[in-house]
Amino acid sequence: MASTDSTFSVCGMCTVRCPIEVETENGEIQFVRGNPHMGGINGALCARGAAGKALINDNERLQRPMIRVGDRGQGNWKPVSWDDALDHAAGRLESTIDTHGGRSVLFSDRGGPFRDLHQAFVRGLGSPNWSNHDSSCARNVQHAALSLFGFGRKALCYDLKNARHVVLQTRNIFEAINVKEVNDLMAAMEKGCKLTVVDIRANVSATKAHRFLMIRPGSDYALNLAVIHTLLNRNLYDAAYASKWIKDLDVLDRFVKPYTPEWAETETGIPAVEIVRFARDLAKDAPAVIWHPGWMNARYNDSFYMSRTIYIINALLGAIGARGGLPMANKPGDVDRKGLKKLTDLVPTPKEKRADGTGWQLGHLDSGPGLLHLGFDAIETETPYPVKAYIAYRHDPLMGYPDPDRLRQKWAGLDFLMSVSFTWSDTAWFSDLVLPLSPYLERESILACKNGLNPYLFTRRRAVAPRYDTRSDWEIICGLSKRLGIDALAFDSIEEIWNYQLDGTGVSVADFDARGFIPLGKGPLYRPEPAFKTPSGKVEIISERWESRGIPSLKPYAGTHPPEGQFRLTFGRCGVHTQGHTVNNSLLFEQVSENTLWIHAGAGAAMGLSDGDMVEVSGNGSGGRMQAKLTDLIHPEAVFMLHGFGHRLPVESRAFGKGVADHELMCGGLDKWDRGGGAMVMQEHYVTVSPC
Repeated sequence: MASTDSTFSVCGMCTVRCPIEVETENGEIQFVRGNPHMGGINGALCARGAAGKALINDNERLQRPMIRVGDRGQGNWKPVSWDDALDHAAGRLESTIDTHGGRSVLFSDRGGPFRDLHQAFVRGLGSPNWSNHDSSCARNVQHAALSLFGFGRKALCYDLKNARHVVLQTRNIFEAINVKEVNDLMAAMEKGCKLTVVDIRANVSATKAHRFLMIRPGSDYALNLAVIHTLLNRNLYDAAYASKWIKDLDVLDRFVKPYTPEWAETETGIPAVEIVRFARDLAKDAPAVIWHPGWMNARYNDSFYMSRTIYIINALLGAIGARGGLPMANKPGDVDRKGLKKLTDLVPTPKEKRADGTGWQLGHLDSGPGLLHLGFDAIETETPYPVKAYIAYRHDPLMGYPDPDRLRQKWAGLDFLMSVSFTWSDTAWFSDLVLPLSPYLERESILACKNGLNPYLFTRRRAVAPRYDTRSDWEIICGLSKRLGIDALAFDSIEEIWNYQLDGTGVSVADFDARGFIPLGKGPLYRPEPAFKTPSGKVEIISERWESRGIPSLKPYAGTHPPEGQFRLTFGRCGVHTQGHTVNNSLLFEQVSENTLWIHAGAGAAMGLSDGDMVEVSGNGSGGRMQAKLTDLIHPEAVFMLHGFGHRLPVESRAFGKGVADHELMCGGLDKWDRGGGAMVMQEHYVTVSPC
């Protein structure tokens, strides 16, 4: 007789981590859908989430612990037991720590809601060097918020459901999919909300927009300055809000005087009259306006300032703190509840300074996850001290950061490189030891809290038993902790961890059975006023923290353009794949099996190309062949490709040799980073294109 079960869990196919419900029969997954009890999700799931079953069934994924035999990167492996693998990892880490101290260990992950266990483990090693991927993603956004408001980007919500006008700039919401955000925006648009998209190409979000502004690549900051100029000089801003909440508005007004819409037209290619019309529409819809500050904003030399001006525009419209705008996110304490006990509280905070310099040498930058690319520099230079061991935890820097050959050179200084991953990756292939993480449908995680208008606690539970010899996060971390003498983290079961986390919250583990999450408030809570954490208690246009480090709060615009005969290299996402780790997924590979090169039809015709021709794309000596997609829906100065392709691992039979890897065209890119916001500068690279 068939045995059916339903498990509430959390998707792991991208960093959004949508709540899901998994139906199983006799221990086999039958169906995965969005959690039907979660408002805004309502049972929906994107293509990636729906392909979770294919990840489980993939016989090419990592199946057991592997120790490298021979040189790094050659692909010679010896399978070992978990006891041998954990003993080996602990021994190598102990040897490094005994010689160089706990600070010599660097750890990176993908961030997200379950990082507390990772951070605690790194602290337990005596290292301050926990990092995540964010210097190749949203560090500029984080620091833009911090410089203006005194708090980071996640202290604000996007109240899309109640918005009257949404602007997407470096945020492709219909392809880099957060299911709840997509559903909320679509619901708002059905009620009349306008959508404006600013991009160098007509992405899927642009096809849904009421207004699409195709902008010259690299000139977003120019557009934003012109919008600020228009709001101030035509009295379209919320003067009452600004008087109460914005400091140094007069300085901003003087700064933007030269940046007129007419000036911006010459830089951006967007007509001045359209810029003025856009600003008027924003003012009309304020304060229920969301100009999204961006996701992957590790793009241009001035992307920190682009994100900063986005937040300033939101403030000028009175949208910061407003219903339908960017209201304050609530933590458990804001709704009179106690949050989860932190695992990091179980181990002492290391007194050492971070190897990447954040928090001391780079005192204006957030030292939370730091800047991973500067941590890599410390491996090579041993400045400010030697970094000799690196743990890449569900993270693939060799696919996610520029110039992977140069990164491998930096890693030559490591005594030990370990990867924890549920699929093979370039970084795992180059490691000394690979520990196979159970895919999200086969693992449980620590409990987590989602802050928002109504904060809630949620759980990821195991839907099916592991098919191969893989383990969950907590099993790996706690197993290593036992061997390394980090007794506070030597838990024997996930229930033991959950009970510790829930102590004092008034919530039990059994309370998650009904829906998979526990709302902490009585419904959405809009605070009557924003709560800025700056010295003045206001939005500070001039940040003393940045100015004291020689970083101007308001930076004059200086655009960059491609050299003659070259194109700016741009890249992004589609609704099917997440970076590189889904390309070999059998279901998703069927949908998009190879990336193409978007190139303007006029530029392609000038080279004698036809749509679908094969071209050679190269940058600074690196290159590859791919199919050209000729279209008028991209700016003539740019080419575009989907990120995550160009795999060369023989263990990935489907992804092998398909398409071109954009990051391999970014030679010298590890040295290009934004001093203001800390993020990489990944779209200031130029390529040539020629017929094959």
